[in-house]
Amino acid sequence: MHIWGLDLNSGIDIEVVEVGPRDGLQNVSTVMPTAAKKAWLSAATAAGVREIEVCSFVPPARFPQFADNQPVIAHALSLPPLTVCALVPNARGATDALAAGVHKLCFTLSVSSGHSLANVRKTPGAQLEEFRKIIEIRDASGRRVAVTGGLSTAFGCSIEGTIDGSAVCRMAAKLVEAGADEVSLADTVGYASPSDIRRVVRAVRREIGPALTALHLHDTRGLGLANVLAGLESGIKAFDASLGGLGGCPYAPGASGNICTEDLVFMLESMGLRTGIDLEALLCVRDLVKGSLPGEAFHGALARAGLPKGWSQGGADAAREGGAGIDLGDIR
Repeated sequence: MHIWGLDLNSGIDIEVVEVGPRDGLQNVSTVMPTAAKKAWLSAATAAGVREIEVCSFVPPARFPQFADNQPVIAHALSLPPLTVCALVPNARGATDALAAGVHKLCFTLSVSSGHSLANVRKTPGAQLEEFRKIIEIRDASGRRVAVTGGLSTAFGCSIEGTIDGSAVCRMAAKLVEAGADEVSLADTVGYASPSDIRRVVRAVRREIGPALTALHLHDTRGLGLANVLAGLESGIKAFDASLGGLGGCPYAPGASGNICTEDLVFMLESMGLRTGIDLEALLCVRDLVKGSLPGEAFHGALARAGLPKGWSQGGADAAREGGAGIDLGDIR
């Protein structure tokens, strides 16, 4: 069985997808040098990160952070077994990303009309038509490239407020009908509580079944990891995260930091769930990246407090084998 490229027989229980090079950098004022981005990708891959969203195909005039997409992607593609993903908000971006050789296209469709207009200057309906064009472009390319449809503001919107769960289900179904290989749900502005996660995930899963694979969560109000646990309990096995909690949507007022990759890996491994990521190496990646973004705020409890005395990933594995970890069969 495969989820987001994850072979569940590979010894990995939960996929942690690093989105810092895209989502993290889109919301910082510093333009990270290309060499620093390459070093980040190399170090993260060496630490065991298996999938990274490396950039966004957006106009460089609006987002100078992504003006160097081509050399960054070329470097990422030299780092097997890394799955290289790019955000593509429109057909032009998808064409360019496919030409660059990425393994996966990530598309976002906001359930909120207000956020969609602010973010991509299109209504959700118009953006759905753009997604159909992307599927046509992918199919015409002849390449086997996965396309993920991400539903933004699936749990609330700082422009419109409450989002109707039935609207999320309808949009998820439309993405699948249009050809999405996978669907993810995003708490773009950090409005969700664990009960919201359970309710919406289960409703969407009733609508589209196993096509729902992942959650993209923010820690805006401190519930990020609690929401991960609710997602695990609802059967989700892939989570986006950003190193140092960097990121946020520049077109969603009040949207701040993604869940912190280091804290997420620590929680999962402590629960006996294998991520394949070396946590001590990941903390070194954090230091590397932080040195390239002077003045930017980094978050994360683990970096502040350090690993508990006596903690080791081997110990977490032993806890799992001894029955102290979570049985994935019980996470439903």
